[in-house]
Amino acid sequence: MIINIKPITLVLGILLATLGCAMMVPSLYELYYFDPNWSVFAISGLFTLFIGVTLAFASRGKVEFLSIKEAFLITVLSWVVLTTFGAIPLYLSTLNISYTDAFFETMSGITTTGSTVLSDLDEMSGGILLWRSLLQWLGGIGIIVMALAVLPMLQVGGMQIFRAESFDTAGKILPKATDIAGYISLLYIILTVLCIAAYYMAGMNIFDAVNHALTTIATGGFSTHDSSMGFFDDQLIETICIVGMILGSLPFGLFLIALNGNPMALLKNSQIHWFLGALAIFTFMAWRSQAVGGFEPGSLQLRDAAFNIVSIMTGTGYATVDYSQWSNFAVTLFFIVMFVGGCAGSTSCGIKIFRFQVIYISVKQRLFGFLYPNGTYLPRYEGKRMADDVPYAVMSFLFLFLFFFCLISMILSLQGYDILTAMSATGTAMANVGPGLGNIVGPAGNFAPLQDSTKWLLSFAMLLGRLELFPILVIFLPTFWRD
Repeated sequence: MIINIKPITLVLGILLATLGCAMMVPSLYELYYFDPNWSVFAISGLFTLFIGVTLAFASRGKVEFLSIKEAFLITVLSWVVLTTFGAIPLYLSTLNISYTDAFFETMSGITTTGSTVLSDLDEMSGGILLWRSLLQWLGGIGIIVMALAVLPMLQVGGMQIFRAESFDTAGKILPKATDIAGYISLLYIILTVLCIAAYYMAGMNIFDAVNHALTTIATGGFSTHDSSMGFFDDQLIETICIVGMILGSLPFGLFLIALNGNPMALLKNSQIHWFLGALAIFTFMAWRSQAVGGFEPGSLQLRDAAFNIVSIMTGTGYATVDYSQWSNFAVTLFFIVMFVGGCAGSTSCGIKIFRFQVIYISVKQRLFGFLYPNGTYLPRYEGKRMADDVPYAVMSFLFLFLFFFCLISMILSLQGYDILTAMSATGTAMANVGPGLGNIVGPAGNFAPLQDSTKWLLSFAMLLGRLELFPILVIFLPTFWRD
């Protein structure tokens, strides 16, 4: 099948035009405060808008069909192209950073990873801070729409288990994705506004409230302060943040079903039960791990454990303390937790809870077969028969995830990094979490000291993890480009 460029350039054009308009927000903010960066954002925004409108007009017209190949290309190119253009204002700004650093920071933002090469955030231009937050907010809504409308159709890593009847064919993606994007965007905006109001009433100034709300609902983790959420040291603010991070990690599709008159859809969902249960167990373990390190596990320590476990498991990446100093057990625990992730169809990242459920169901089926060789056990997920290809897809995803984690970790080790830095930097990039472990990339450090080649490799790892491996890997197959 010959690839039709028209739907690809149409979607890229619309996305670039949206990105260009978004750049005007920090431009207007900087202009209000007479900061010289206003012109950088304005020029970058106009340039991006021009390219986007040009592509969209060149591809105007109704798109009747979208093939699997075109869906894969749109998925990958959207994130790469948006990152390439989104890095322009950071590169041209008064930050005086290289394009490598600008690309890394933008990729970290748009994939909602939260790793950063920037320091002295407390003294930084407000427009730059706002742009970082907007990148994560836009990336968050992008991944929700993709997870609901595109990945299930492409059968990525077991995501076909969530495929709705209306998405059984690729040709139905664009109109349905448009409908989904509209409803999801409205819900996403409402949650963000509520989060802004809650932060403001809890004591944040309006600028901090807006920025942190954008990155909380997106489970991104970019902050306006070097010490992240620890800057505020306020229990109410941390509680609001925990609620916001959890909401951002729940299936947005179920939110729509609940708002449509079926609130039990949220309460009865097993994926949510597993997610909240895992949070409770890991929080208790993190709380007790402080006793191993000589800290008295009291109420303050429980607060720190709860906040940081929720932040890492949801892939947000905020920090209130340097938990790597608690104990060796805590370091191991947080390293494991960073891979877990939230629910499918959310802004969260990582391996995701439903894949652990599928593994559990598959193991249970195998054990049942050993105990009752003549019996029949039909694996079910959420009360529906689970297709035979789902466990294989999940196992393939886990194998590839582990393979690339080991490969990239070894490459970083060969570049001279210690094993903790190499493994945690790779893990946090692929799981889109943010802070790693150790003195360099841990919660008290950042990624600025890394080599340029390392930053490009980790940028690729972020994209690999955010798009769940397969959409990127498949386009490198020679058979993908054959008719």
